[in-house]
Amino acid sequence: MKMIKKILGKILMGISGLIAIVIDGLIQLTENIVVYTGKFLKGCLAVASMGGCLFFLLFANLGLRILTNSIGFSVIALMLLFLIFGGRVVSELKYRKYIITEFLRNTANYWIDEEKYTYKTFHSYKEAYRRAEEERIREEQRRYYEQQRQWEERFKQQWYQQYHQSGQGTYGSYGGQGAYGQGSMNPTLDFKNKFERSCDILGVPYDADRQQIKTAYRKKAKEYHPDLSKLPDATKRFQELNTAHEFLSDENLQRYGRM
Repeated sequence: MKMIKKILGKILMGISGLIAIVIDGLIQLTENIVVYTGKFLKGCLAVASMGGCLFFLLFANLGLRILTNSIGFSVIALMLLFLIFGGRVVSELKYRKYIITEFLRNTANYWIDEEKYTYKTFHSYKEAYRRAEEERIREEQRRYYEQQRQWEERFKQQWYQQYHQSGQGTYGSYGGQGAYGQGSMNPTLDFKNKFERSCDILGVPYDADRQQIKTAYRKKAKEYHPDLSKLPDATKRFQELNTAHEFLSDENLQRYGRM
């Protein structure tokens, strides 16, 4: 009986790995569709804005034909659906992957060696995932507010020093040591440099959206993960990737976009 359980456990472990590969493929496919759909629609809007009335006169008829055609309308509708709900689909796939594969792996290990592993119910993995997500969100919020606090504190310190060094008020004179004078640090410029440096680390353009950043981060993380990479500086690069990914938050993307 033990031998049968071990064999079934190994089979179940293989099934778990296969399910993980399939779901990872679906996640990657969905992310790519969302990214390229967003780029395509942005490109269409850019062309339309540059063409103005001429674009409308030349392509309005073509657009109407596409929308009135069942296939064309279906393609456009699917693109919009992927753009709107793609992120939710990815989150749901990650959730399903975790609870299914972890449950199967635990059950497989339990069948292989009952003395070493404890059987856990399927529901317990749902609760574990929910708690992990709540903790991740709290940690991201804590880091964001701490980052904002540090930026504000740094700005206040620089403003205070510049004010007293100039002796001429908040901004001083253009030729003195005020906010625009030589030797002073500009928090806005500092933020801009850090933002662009983070984009360079991830290998994404400065106008990248959140989905592009996530996709680039996952690819780089696999490349430089200390457990997977043989590079001598893999740990350092992996830490830099994590720091850059955390800095490129939705709030900082919006802040950079307003600059």
